[in-house]
Amino acid sequence: MAGIASAIVAFMLIAFVLGTAQAVRAQTKAQPIPYGLNVRSAPAAYLHMPRLASGRFPPLLSQTGAFNDTRKLVPSAGLIPYELVVAFWSDGAVKSRWAAVPSGQIKFAPTGEWKFPQGTIFVKTFALPTDARDPSITRRLETRLLVCDSAGGVYGVVYKWRADNSDADLLNSSLTEAIPIRTATGQVRQQTWYYPSRKDCLECHNGRAGGVLGVKTRQLNRPFTYPSGVTDNELRAWNHIGLFAPSFADEDVARFPKLAAAEDATRTLVDRARSYLDANCAQCHRPGGTVAYFDARYDTPLDKQELIDGPVLIDQGIDRPRIISPHDVWRSIVVMRMNTVGDIKMPPLARETIDQKGVALLREWITSMPGRSVLDPPAISPLGGTYDGPLEITLRENESNADIRYTLDGSAPGPADKRYEKPIKLTGPAVVRARAYKDGFTRSITAQEAYAIGK
Repeated sequence: MAGIASAIVAFMLIAFVLGTAQAVRAQTKAQPIPYGLNVRSAPAAYLHMPRLASGRFPPLLSQTGAFNDTRKLVPSAGLIPYELVVAFWSDGAVKSRWAAVPSGQIKFAPTGEWKFPQGTIFVKTFALPTDARDPSITRRLETRLLVCDSAGGVYGVVYKWRADNSDADLLNSSLTEAIPIRTATGQVRQQTWYYPSRKDCLECHNGRAGGVLGVKTRQLNRPFTYPSGVTDNELRAWNHIGLFAPSFADEDVARFPKLAAAEDATRTLVDRARSYLDANCAQCHRPGGTVAYFDARYDTPLDKQELIDGPVLIDQGIDRPRIISPHDVWRSIVVMRMNTVGDIKMPPLARETIDQKGVALLREWITSMPGRSVLDPPAISPLGGTYDGPLEITLRENESNADIRYTLDGSAPGPADKRYEKPIKLTGPAVVRARAYKDGFTRSITAQEAYAIGK
């Protein structure tokens, strides 16, 4: 009898455990995933901004209606914080973003641009890290407002922050300011910051790109932690409070396109590079946009973008240039223009420094493409300039046993021109041009330096 009783107790215990596990699973399955936003509080259209760019702008940021507490950047009721998958490069600035969407709905599209209700305002504050030893130390520089106006377009205004962060003043034109930055070694350097004019804003926020740039499906298809502490996909959260027409089911979000962050190792190198170009170039480089051949939009399939082996309008003096030349960063004009702050820089506005990580990403993508190894252009030393008397010019190539050919009259060097074997002595004006050759390699592009010798 004791054995039978023990068996009954064991059976009852197993049944209890199994039943409890099933109840827990059922309860877990029944629990809904929380939304980041639950109630829509629509702010007034335009806040306190004019309906058109011809109207009167509030002279202070605190008078725009964007913030309840301007100094502390506490947004007004109804403003929705948001982030993007891939942000436009803005000289390393940290950005805080809010959207003020009034009554009405956003015309939603899985691809392409959205259409926003008139009176929608996007608020973006820029703060620049000023101490390389502590990235949390920042200086608040400006807040930009982009307004969807009553004529179906947009206009932008810039408010420059005061040194004490008490408020920000309206700028009526562009402005350049030197910002002191403390380096990792404790030295101080000056970084140029450019505050755009209202006209500058419309160069990028143009009608061809829909006026509003970052706020679209492929940029907001990402998790975001809301002030409530809940982390939710931004598209799902916005859809839940009725911002979109047409709306969609929660499960549709996983099927929508999304850009790939540069550091996202779960996405391919191709996706990450194309996402970078979409965020930084597609506002102009698209059909009907700037005078150029390629389409930088991520929505456009790669084989239709005219990026790889795409022709260029301005060759920058490079032989066989392409938008992207497979396995050849030197003939890839997109890298050349990203990797400079000179006259040919791209984007041409709102950038005073080079995005080194962005350049590295594009270089990695290009060199991953199949193709022959490419010789670097020879290094010429010293650099060109004006010199009082004769000097010696040295040429150096990174690849051992490469054959360097050069000219002194500015003509393009070829394999039949003079071979570099020893330093070149200059006694008068000259334009030194050099190119490297080696069997099994693609020849280098031409390196050049100009010299004025004598007083």
